[in-house]
Amino acid sequence: MTAENIPHPFPAPGAPTPSGGAGYGGAVPDGPLDPRTAPVPRYGSGSLADLLPSVAAGLGVPGLAAGLRLPPADRACVFLVDGMGWEALRAHPDEAPFLTSLLAGSTAGTGEPITSGFPSTTATSLASVGTGRVPGEHGLPGYTALDPATGALMNQLRWQPWTEPHVWQPYPTVFQQAAAAGVQVCQVTAPHFEHTPLTKIALSGGTFLGRLSAEDRMDLAAERLAAADRTLVYTYYAELDGNGHRHGMDSDAWRGQLMYVDRLAQRLAEQLPPRSVLYVTADHGMVDIPQGPEARIDFDEDWELSAGVAQLGGEGRMRHVYAVPGAAGDVHAVWREVLAEQAWVATREEAVDLGWFGPGVEPRVRGRIGDVIAAMRDDVAVVATRREPKESELIGMHGSATSAEQLVPLLEVRT
Repeated sequence: MTAENIPHPFPAPGAPTPSGGAGYGGAVPDGPLDPRTAPVPRYGSGSLADLLPSVAAGLGVPGLAAGLRLPPADRACVFLVDGMGWEALRAHPDEAPFLTSLLAGSTAGTGEPITSGFPSTTATSLASVGTGRVPGEHGLPGYTALDPATGALMNQLRWQPWTEPHVWQPYPTVFQQAAAAGVQVCQVTAPHFEHTPLTKIALSGGTFLGRLSAEDRMDLAAERLAAADRTLVYTYYAELDGNGHRHGMDSDAWRGQLMYVDRLAQRLAEQLPPRSVLYVTADHGMVDIPQGPEARIDFDEDWELSAGVAQLGGEGRMRHVYAVPGAAGDVHAVWREVLAEQAWVATREEAVDLGWFGPGVEPRVRGRIGDVIAAMRDDVAVVATRREPKESELIGMHGSATSAEQLVPLLEVRT
């Protein structure tokens, strides 16, 4: 890595950055955004990929590095709330009084968030959580990504088209490693997640217990925590994210869901057995994208952006752009010019060198990353109304490197 390609680390909350824009303070520079100014997740010291290895290391599981300095506990529970970003949580203390009361002690008492990972999207984040590895290692670099073996776009959340899960992501999960070390491991979540490929490659290990009711999940998680002297329990709630996508965060539906999440977290915290720790975290945050062509740039109707593009991957806030052979340079130049002051636009080589997907990207993963990567800084999205009609209608979106999307809480309750 050359001196001019040194990554810009994710700033501390509230610190100015060179880029301004959504979720940031500071002046907005003139001209196209330099990809070197894009904040990089805190891989190795404060990202989602560091959470479970640090927790499991505290349970005595060998061979795992503790990137986060978390005091050990005999029983640990991770409650992951899909879409609950740090900035959104801090902005809604009335809706989430219990979670707000824990903010000052976030991340082992530092009062700071951790970062999601790049891109800030569910499939990537859950793979990072479950495997303890960065996207450049586990190989799920976005909502959709190219399968170089077939030339088709692979939806890594819905796992379409079918791809052999353990070929796509070959590493063992932290749950499997903990179970092998004698820790009683359990996942308590909705029943329909039990046999999904994403669960198999990211969250498998130990016992899976499916419950439809979220209250039942909280009660069962507490019960399973007390089932042995060393336990690791994972539970998950998805509907906050779903309501953000459909209605936006500036909606009664989203605020009502946050109130419900707050009650769920308190319900679980009040049932923790002795010598336990509960971590409440999230896979990403979210931003609301205004309606209209200024904020929703339609790839399917924009001849400049679509010229020379073979496949469009990722999602509205973070695009993998796969060029036809020989056109990558021209595609990069056009996307950089068209998006100019609204997005960080990088070549694959730049994004890899800058550490967006982690300190290293494995050869099997490299071809899944776009020839060009466009990460939105402003409140805009590159939609595709014909290719992705449902996704293009979403109000709340995520995937990029802004603090509203990247920063997530790591709240803690100990007994």
